Amino acid sequence: MLNEASDRNRSLAVVLVSGGLDSCVTAAIANADHALALLHVSYGQRTEARELRAFNDIADFFCAEKRLVVSLDHLRQIGGSSLTDPTIAVPDADLGRSAIPTTYVPFRNAHLLCIAVSWAEVIGAGHVYIGAAQPDSSGYPDCRPEFYDAFGKAIDLGTKPETTISMVTPLINQTKKEIVQKGVSLGAPLQLTWSCYRNEDVACGTCDSCTLRLRGFDQAGIQDPLPYPSNRLHEDRA
Repeated sequence: MLNEASDRNRSLAVVLVSGGLDSCVTAAIANADHALALLHVSYGQRTEARELRAFNDIADFFCAEKRLVVSLDHLRQIGGSSLTDPTIAVPDADLGRSAIPTTYVPFRNAHLLCIAVSWAEVIGAGHVYIGAAQPDSSGYPDCRPEFYDAFGKAIDLGTKPETTISMVTPLINQTKKEIVQKGVSLGAPLQLTWSCYRNEDVACGTCDSCTLRLRGFDQAGIQDPLPYPSNRLHEDRA
């Protein structure tokens, strides 16, 4: 756990923290300059309980006094994603594909950001951080820089005239290797994170999220602290 430091003279930032690798590193980046208000959104995903546990562990590590946990159950009811619809199987990773995988949750990040901006305006936060990263995003359209540029304009148009909230995407152009390296350099608690799309006990090691994460750690030359089935530890993920 980090030592508690006075946040009295630091500006406030809302950080979306799913409990995964990218959002944990994003929280560490924001923590260097801001007092943290950490936001977690559940949306009926398969690993909802495990991700919430990771969020709470990360929030404890950063001694975050401001925390908000909300539910977007309508995304589960809408469906259309293998993360929220149990009748759609989570596919094994195919990092060479061109099509958007079934793990894409339609327009999810817009829903998350709307909550973050609403909370930021109420608590006086001047920044909203999200750990979106385009290079290793599985091709999700709501991980593109253009989306966040447009959302920043929507914030300006849709909030009070005196409100100033900047949209911050510090990892947007970074690969998983670079994200792992950044997290280690900042002392981010990567051991507390959870990335698997399928399981809540032992990460499967074969879904897109696990495979991208494992490849990032491999390329960074760092051991991933999460447990995986033994047959996944020595396979080539390059």
